[in-house]
Amino acid sequence: MTERKVAIVTGAGSGIGRAVSRALSAEGWTLVLAGRRADALDETAASFSPGAEHLSQSTDVSDEASVDALFDKTVDAFDRVDLLFNNAGINVPAVPLDELAVADLKRIIDTNLLGMFLCARAAMRVMKSQDPKGGRIINNGSVSAYAPRLYSAPYTATKHAITGLTKSITLEGRPANIACGQIDIGNVVSDMSSYMETGALQANGTRAPEPRIDAAHIARTIVHMAALPLEANIPFVTVMATTMPLYGRG
Repeated sequence: MTERKVAIVTGAGSGIGRAVSRALSAEGWTLVLAGRRADALDETAASFSPGAEHLSQSTDVSDEASVDALFDKTVDAFDRVDLLFNNAGINVPAVPLDELAVADLKRIIDTNLLGMFLCARAAMRVMKSQDPKGGRIINNGSVSAYAPRLYSAPYTATKHAITGLTKSITLEGRPANIACGQIDIGNVVSDMSSYMETGALQANGTRAPEPRIDAAHIARTIVHMAALPLEANIPFVTVMATTMPLYGRG
């Protein structure tokens, strides 16, 4: 790339966030790595090629001041934000809805929903004011948004909400040259999905192993979406393990 392009990746300390950060850096993007654990962000940065331009910022996406500090420091260091990969997310124990702890419900909403709202809000504020204005936001959704797993109500509900957020940003961002897309992922290798190796809960209450795919496939998709000119957009894309039992469960 002949001119600096700046990308913020939340949840950059592991899994999908780390894979996407590495792939974008390899394509010449300047990376801003955001996550709760500074040591994990340092491990991601250490995997970049020598001399790759980057910044690491410890961030709690559920905290407005923390998110604002992330974007302020990005602009101070690199002048602009061209891409936000709105990736940070968590899950809670799979239990029947009537047994769900309210503390767990609040925790997942704070990260998966409020956190994405706060990051998108901050990104849009910067993208509207920079010169040239505009940029791209890619939200990490989930196939759970249209085919839930058993006992996944909190996670599924937050991902349904992200679909609404993506559509709303797509509409609201038009006058400011802000494009927004969403990637819905099914069964990628990560710490969050490690249980699938031994047995994922099925719709009939049984457990069975499920196939998973390497996060590199997700990273390549994000790199492609990010490389599009702002007059082109991929609003929704699904990348999943081919033989996972998605179709037929929903």
